[in-house]
Amino acid sequence: MNKSDHTHHAAPASQVDHRAAVAAETARFVATIGDADLTTAVPSCPGWTLADLVKHTGSVQRWFSVLLRTRVQEPPRTREVDLRLPEREDGYPGWLAESATVAAEAFAATDPDLPMWAWGVDQHARFWARRMLFETLLHRADAELALGLRPTIDRTLAVDGIDEFLVNLPFATSFAPKVADLRGPDRTIGFRTTDGDDAWLVRLRPDGFGLEQTGEAADTADATVRGTAADLLFLVYGRLPYRAQSLAHEGDEDLLTHWFANSAF
Repeated sequence: MNKSDHTHHAAPASQVDHRAAVAAETARFVATIGDADLTTAVPSCPGWTLADLVKHTGSVQRWFSVLLRTRVQEPPRTREVDLRLPEREDGYPGWLAESATVAAEAFAATDPDLPMWAWGVDQHARFWARRMLFETLLHRADAELALGLRPTIDRTLAVDGIDEFLVNLPFATSFAPKVADLRGPDRTIGFRTTDGDDAWLVRLRPDGFGLEQTGEAADTADATVRGTAADLLFLVYGRLPYRAQSLAHEGDEDLLTHWFANSAF
């Protein structure tokens, strides 16, 4: 698949200030874990504790910040980065807050429209701010779920997050190898919001898959899942099963099973 085929679909991103949202989502994450027991298990990230979740999120922010500051033009050969991780876990909330400051400084020093290498569709610095936002937002929600809280997600952010996930997923095989199994004999899956008129149509072909330019045909897809934007975001990221009570699905169930077995990253 040619990346240029899909550049048109980056439009919704402009409605969201990803850089500001990274700061806001990190602040929410820090507030959530403030006095929590960081040994608490995170059910939505099996095998992880809250400490693992915090370390991962802050590491991603610091790693992407290095990529932005060095204006990386080719796939990096190493992921070595000075994390400055505190020795004790009670320092983790402050360290995560500091990670967002590191990111903000990298954002301030980098034009969002600067051409840069990225693993996804959008080969500009803004790709990394958008990607950092959804890493942070999803893991903030994971932390809340682990602590028995009900995550709320801004609808505009959720819509942008679904789009960001689906438009980049075809290029994620380097770290999500199962994505290579997402193919089929011209079968389509529609995603449609119930709290707005947003729709996405994914087409599986014998040689791979991709997000169609318009979601208008989502109603005629071989399989369709409907839900609020927030629930659809949780769905595409594997945090909710398509059979969840808050979602409605219709059409080819085998197709949905195949998609969700191979699309998580």
